[in-house]
Amino acid sequence: MPELPEVEVTRRGIAPSVEGRRITDVVLRRTGLRWPFPDNLRSLLLNRVVRSTGRRGKYLLLRFDHGTLIIHLGMSGHLRVLPMHVPPKKHDHVDLQLGDHVVRFTDPRRFGAVLWHANEAGDIEQHVLLRKLGVEPLTHTDLARLLFQSTRSRQAAIKQVLLAGDIVVGVGNIYACESLFEARIHPNTAARRVSRVRYERLALAIQRILSAAIEQGGSTLRDFIGADGVSGYFQQSYSVYDREGEPCMQCDAPIRRIVQGQRSTFYCGHCQR
Repeated sequence: MPELPEVEVTRRGIAPSVEGRRITDVVLRRTGLRWPFPDNLRSLLLNRVVRSTGRRGKYLLLRFDHGTLIIHLGMSGHLRVLPMHVPPKKHDHVDLQLGDHVVRFTDPRRFGAVLWHANEAGDIEQHVLLRKLGVEPLTHTDLARLLFQSTRSRQAAIKQVLLAGDIVVGVGNIYACESLFEARIHPNTAARRVSRVRYERLALAIQRILSAAIEQGGSTLRDFIGADGVSGYFQQSYSVYDREGEPCMQCDAPIRRIVQGQRSTFYCGHCQR
């Protein structure tokens, strides 16, 4: 599933092609994906100018004068900027045409979403999908303090707390495994038992790893590609994720795998205690 770095890579990839540009047509090849498309989506967007792009957690935001288009890439989706003459393929479900090019939403598994939030509905942060999201890890000024204070009564494993997204967003499965390894925290440790010092290490690890993943184009798992069609290569930097049985890069102990909340967790039993 595309996580925060992949969505940010996508945002940066489409921004030069959409910001300040007018929507000249909207092509919908289905009635919806995970949820139905708004009935009047074409009329809402036609001849409107994209004022800016943004991101909230794993949600991509296209801001117009009268509202915001919310796009979620789902399990396997991606956006690409293509010339107008490129014909659509089987899983190309939505086109936003902007003059001589098109932003095309491809989603083989159809778990993605394209939704609309009108200005009169209130602040975009109050949208039902966004209002319970935690802070943005790359811009919060004291992430360590927030993590420590927000977990004093959390008995759940720290890995699961990170994935929940109500304290901090965007630390999905891959990046939670990598961040916990860098901070030397066992993924099964109860969140309330993690000390302030270890949360300081964890906060720094989260920010460093997410930033590095963005700069490297995200991780290419299954069929994620950036807006320019190029695959990310952060997976070449994994320390533990998807390395079960391979030697730890720090101590040579074999990387272990457990299942937490139906998700695979990878860690080093020697380095992470």
